[in-house]
Amino acid sequence: MAGNHIKFAADGKSGSGYIAIPESGTGPAIIVIQEWWGLVGHITDIVDRFAAAGFVALAPDLYHGQAASEPDEAKKLMMELQLPMAGEEIVTAAKYLIAMKNTTSDHVGVVGFCMGGSLAIWSATLSDLITATVGFYPGSSWERHAPEWARYQGKASLIHCAEGDGTSAAPGIQEALTEINGAGGEAIAYDYAGTQHAFFNNDRSEVFNEAAAKLAWARTINFFAQKLSL
Repeated sequence: MAGNHIKFAADGKSGSGYIAIPESGTGPAIIVIQEWWGLVGHITDIVDRFAAAGFVALAPDLYHGQAASEPDEAKKLMMELQLPMAGEEIVTAAKYLIAMKNTTSDHVGVVGFCMGGSLAIWSATLSDLITATVGFYPGSSWERHAPEWARYQGKASLIHCAEGDGTSAAPGIQEALTEINGAGGEAIAYDYAGTQHAFFNNDRSEVFNEAAAKLAWARTINFFAQKLSL
């Protein structure tokens, strides 16, 4: 079902984004984090898809109205993103969702793509409200995020890895798996043979892999259904 662009606020903090609610009117809460392009049609479509699957889904606009169509522009926007502010907006979105009458759980799942994949995995180290994360082809370094991995105790993460990014053998993926599991959390990564970075993005025909995208989506829905009690 189609969603709406909204402004949201919690505990004196605010943000804007795109939200969609299931036809039933209620469901567990999911935050969707954008790729480096911004809050573009691909991301709002994913929000709608989560709503169709039974979740209340919200994508915060971390670029505040800006979006890119060319890689150089997208890279500039990504590098200008202030991580403390982005983290604060994600946590504010989580608090907003929990307070909604439409949400049925007292915790939140976060899923992200590319740049957003790293932000999604990182987000569980920022708030006790965020207990399940999914990262699609996240970045290979955690230097900028400096996550406190110990905060993953009792939480879970699922990582989808493209072969073109080096699979789950990539150092950044191995660090996340080792640290999350070592902290008493649960982390697992899936590799998708023959895929390139952004294989889930059906707006980019040069990298989209339909079979891998369908499998990754099914695994993601199943993961959140289990962890968030759909």
